[in-house]
Amino acid sequence: MSTEIISGFGIELWQVYLIIVVVGCLQGIINTIAGAGTAVMYTTLSFFGMPVNMINGTVRLGILFQTGASSIKFYRNNKLSVRKGLILGIPMIIGSIAGAFMAVSINKEVFEIIVGVVLLCMLFLIFYDPHKWIEGQSEQKQQKTGLWQILLFMAIGFYGGFIHIGIGIFLLSALVLNAGFDLVHANALKVFLVLMYAPVVLLIFFLNGQVDLWVAFFATIGNTIGGLVGTNLAIKRGAKFIRIFLVIVIVTFSLHLFGLWKYLAEIFI
Repeated sequence: MSTEIISGFGIELWQVYLIIVVVGCLQGIINTIAGAGTAVMYTTLSFFGMPVNMINGTVRLGILFQTGASSIKFYRNNKLSVRKGLILGIPMIIGSIAGAFMAVSINKEVFEIIVGVVLLCMLFLIFYDPHKWIEGQSEQKQQKTGLWQILLFMAIGFYGGFIHIGIGIFLLSALVLNAGFDLVHANALKVFLVLMYAPVVLLIFFLNGQVDLWVAFFATIGNTIGGLVGTNLAIKRGAKFIRIFLVIVIVTFSLHLFGLWKYLAEIFI
């Protein structure tokens, strides 16, 4: 990160790295319980002057360690279906590779608006049939994997490779509404699926010179701590807590994508 940019804010570089650790912790908690926590880190790094394409690659290292720590925690608490994760992880990896290569140069503004609309539709689904999110469906449906499910998770993998923000919300929706898991088990599987494609995508961004290793290192410290805290909350508080948390995150993130937070800031500040 450029020292010239930092000096404009009147703070030392070590203070910026401390802020990144704290924000990384918050990001890890939100990502683990629901999703879209990466938007917090995007906003912070953008505020400090880092280009969006560099942010998109830099956040991937922290995500890798965050999901790794959380996956181990979920597995030890018998919440993670590793077999299902391995099956769905293959199409996700394929999709993420295509998405990451496209992310190297593509403009994403219109894409973000589309994502915001989709997320609001998901919010309707959460309230329309809430028992699916809390209780889950039959074990037989959870184990069944058809062509449509493979294509669906390949598409989600493409999105994750492209920008990652909000990937957790898409995964939770697919794992609950399509695969039939309750929110707690879907949460564990969501984290594991991101872990599977994260190293491949990180490598692509690194080889294209879009990873700031120092920023990534400090973000990783916060991400890992936050991931463990979020995992404990998800396990102890259960599906109803996750559902409430998910609704709050979807509303907040959708407002961010539509630019309403920036608009409100211009009015009141």
